[in-house]
Amino acid sequence: MSGNTLGTLFAVTNFGESHGPAIGCVIDGCPPGMALSEADIQPDLDRRRPGTSKFVTQRNEADQVEILSGVYEGKTTGTPICLLIRNTDQRSKDYGEIAQTFRPGHADYTYWRKFGIRDPRGGGRSSARLTAPTVAAGAVAKKWLREQFGTTFRGCMTHVGELAIGFEGWEHVHDNPFFAPVADVSAIEDYMNALRKSGDSCGARLRVTAQRMPVGLGEPIYGRLDADIAHALMGLNAVKGVEIGDGFASAAHRGSMHGDSLLPGAGGGARFATNHDGGVLGGISSGQDLEAAITIKPTSSILVPRASLNTEGEPVEVVTKGRHDPCVGIRATPIAEALLALVVMDHALRDRGQCGQARAPLE
Repeated sequence: MSGNTLGTLFAVTNFGESHGPAIGCVIDGCPPGMALSEADIQPDLDRRRPGTSKFVTQRNEADQVEILSGVYEGKTTGTPICLLIRNTDQRSKDYGEIAQTFRPGHADYTYWRKFGIRDPRGGGRSSARLTAPTVAAGAVAKKWLREQFGTTFRGCMTHVGELAIGFEGWEHVHDNPFFAPVADVSAIEDYMNALRKSGDSCGARLRVTAQRMPVGLGEPIYGRLDADIAHALMGLNAVKGVEIGDGFASAAHRGSMHGDSLLPGAGGGARFATNHDGGVLGGISSGQDLEAAITIKPTSSILVPRASLNTEGEPVEVVTKGRHDPCVGIRATPIAEALLALVVMDHALRDRGQCGQARAPLE
């Protein structure tokens, strides 16, 4: 099946199914000579893994990553890096009742119509379980970018359902299961507890940013940095909207307000008065922080009965049992960070290949 590789020079191919023996990815194009071990990757996987709180799926996967190739004596060799994550807590019996029916909001119907066959166990290939290898690959990209440019990535949840979450500081994000940038998450906990009791689900909105960005990444007009960011983030399960910078709010701006004024910077460079464009101008990184936001739809696996069809075209009522996130956005922050890092990494290598000798080194 095509469509499983992200990137051009730093290319990540994702493989596996939700209830198969393992999932993983192959990274092709990682520069040689970088120190790399499982310990560099595991912390990001631990942030994404299921079963970490009562507010997410109770599927208990350790998500221990194994490096099978591409590393010798603790350093990358420049050859393909294979990362493997074994599945250990599958409960395929939970999906026996829906093997011949289509769950509303899921990819069951479209996979079946496209391929003529589908794996109903946990959604098979369409499961969010397949975001774990993306996070693992993103950790490799993050490490290289941090060492080369000092670039760092972080994200947070800004809305859960209709509940807006304020921003008090990044230091709070790692202190709660919601990746919320606030000290007190009791209101979020109350909201999620009521949602779980109702058997329903909700969507979310997340912010993701890259700081200390190099200038000049992006290949106009069809390889724009912002276009590739949107492409990657839309590849995350359940994402229905992507914004760069001020995004849709820009429609209400005046040009006199939106344009980011340039001011003299250190060393003869430039700095910007504002960052409404989210760090991208003309499809090329400006050196400002990359700012993106995603909107995630409500979890489709819910206990509320819904009308659907079976494979014979007959009307049925579907109730999705099993272990599911009432809000898939809760664990999406490290995934969005990883996807942003993969795009920046790929563009950094592409820029080095085309323009590395044409101008001063990237700042």
